[in-house]
Amino acid sequence: MLISFDDYPLHQTAEPLSYLASSERNMYARYWYNGYDFNGDFYIGVAFAAYPNREVMDGAVSIVRKDGTQHSFRASRRLRGDRTDLHAGPMRHEIVEPMRAVRITVAPNDTGFACDLTFHANTIAHEEPADHMKQGLRTVAQMKRFTQFGRWEGYIIVHGERQDIDIRTTYGTKDRSWGWRWTGEPEQGVSRDIPEQFFWLWAPIHWQDRCTHWGQHEYADSKRWKEFAQVFRTFPVQSGFDPLDEGQVEAALCGDHRLDFAKGSRLISRAEIDTVYRDGRKETFLLEPLLRYHMYGTGYNHPEWGHGFYKGEEAHTLESWNINEIDRNAPQFMHVQQVVRATCGDQVGVGVLEQYIVGPHQRYGLQGFLDPV
Repeated sequence: MLISFDDYPLHQTAEPLSYLASSERNMYARYWYNGYDFNGDFYIGVAFAAYPNREVMDGAVSIVRKDGTQHSFRASRRLRGDRTDLHAGPMRHEIVEPMRAVRITVAPNDTGFACDLTFHANTIAHEEPADHMKQGLRTVAQMKRFTQFGRWEGYIIVHGERQDIDIRTTYGTKDRSWGWRWTGEPEQGVSRDIPEQFFWLWAPIHWQDRCTHWGQHEYADSKRWKEFAQVFRTFPVQSGFDPLDEGQVEAALCGDHRLDFAKGSRLISRAEIDTVYRDGRKETFLLEPLLRYHMYGTGYNHPEWGHGFYKGEEAHTLESWNINEIDRNAPQFMHVQQVVRATCGDQVGVGVLEQYIVGPHQRYGLQGFLDPV
């Protein structure tokens, strides 16, 4: 099947662009974003993705407020060839200008959810180390990602209640990834839909004059299989900076972490993370949670609206709950991002601390798959 982009010299194989080079069923290409204000009054999660070998395109917009209410709009459609037509039901993902601006809209519909949000980058887009993860004899994740910081503007309406998003006070991160990992409906046989052990920490932070990026994966014995840290120069939004100028990022080393957990859970209640620079200088960031967001809202570990689930030709829904009333130790809610106040000496910033911690981890005394501290 030909699509309009076949007229550009972009081909990686001898097939039209509508066909992937791999027949791996879980191949995907995803956009993921977060957004939050400095005081942690709200958090927005946005996802949009194509799963060509599953013939699915889906997306979600989710918002949680300080009163604990979390609303999640989700949409899905059958993907029939052209992956550049980024829509699902009333949701549309528009690349206004590559690496600079993206607009996400949900047109008014029967759920009572609508939005018009624009992400404006204020740093370059930076490539992370590749993910390559095995379980047993099988490669369950092989993927690539780039990250970019920015600001948000627009609004979200849920059942007539409007949340205005001010570009001056709403920060965020863009996460663009592609490759394959566990996704879609559960498989038959020896299933690898959920990792047997996972210890993931990610902390993108906005400071007054820079952004810092820190993340790592660890095995149960604390040995790392992926780690990274950088410092991004920031620019005024909608200015003429080069979003691909790698000279605007300083490489660093992902240092140690010291975590406190809320009693009776695996939820981090306080964190210290170290960034070590090439000249030997070390900075320690203290992260104190302000608001909790469950990644379940954008499809992670969702039993009915998980990533790449086939929902028919077209479908959309709205789901609502209160984060103070759920079982935070239930497996579907273990993957979280928390808006955090960050301090480093007299510097104060805001960002998120993402955690997905399942299975054992010896250093913190974690046993079993979900046993709490």
